[in-house]
Amino acid sequence: MFLFILAAALLPAALSAPLADCDVLTRQVQIQGRDQFLGVWTYVAESTNMPGSKTLTKMFVDNVWGKIYPANESDSFFVFQVQKMLGRCFSVTSKLTLVNNTLHMEYPISATEVLMTTSCPDCILLLSNYTLGESTYMGMQLLTRRPKVTSAEMDEFKRQAACLNLPSPTVLDSDKGFCTDSSASKDSETVDLTSAISQTDPEYMKILDKMLSSQSGIKMIMDSISN
Repeated sequence: MFLFILAAALLPAALSAPLADCDVLTRQVQIQGRDQFLGVWTYVAESTNMPGSKTLTKMFVDNVWGKIYPANESDSFFVFQVQKMLGRCFSVTSKLTLVNNTLHMEYPISATEVLMTTSCPDCILLLSNYTLGESTYMGMQLLTRRPKVTSAEMDEFKRQAACLNLPSPTVLDSDKGFCTDSSASKDSETVDLTSAISQTDPEYMKILDKMLSSQSGIKMIMDSISN
């Protein structure tokens, strides 16, 4: 009986502890300026509530790295992202602008991003809200200056995703070798998708959004990529 009374007394504190932990893990931090983003980054892991995203990423994407460099405007920068998919290399360049502690992106999709707390000393953790078609989704991305993070740093990212009710993260594989920097070599086999994505018909994005919302649609996308 004493153990039951003790457990009953401690239960509220035990239940509230994860919530208190989440308050710390999901704290937004102040962006100090664009300089903290500049340089080369490895995209380590991602968690998003976009349907089908985890399945497609796990099946087709090996790894992603990015190079961030300044734009002419003092509050803007470009993100040159290189993705290795099915053994081939694809790149896309986007532009982000800092306004009131929030990063804004217009292409290839409309999105806003804020900086979240992380104990990783050379990482940035971005929380995004982005629009595809007529739907808005949330996602988190963990980037580091290293090829990979420690187990403890990854565990923290997983807890942060859980606090925001996001799916378990998709972890990318840096051991499979990264694509080369296509911007530094004219002989690179990297395919630049920037123009194609920016010119995509908005109606196609609506169709893609609907396809991602159904198992049959996801299968169609998987078959199309595989072929």
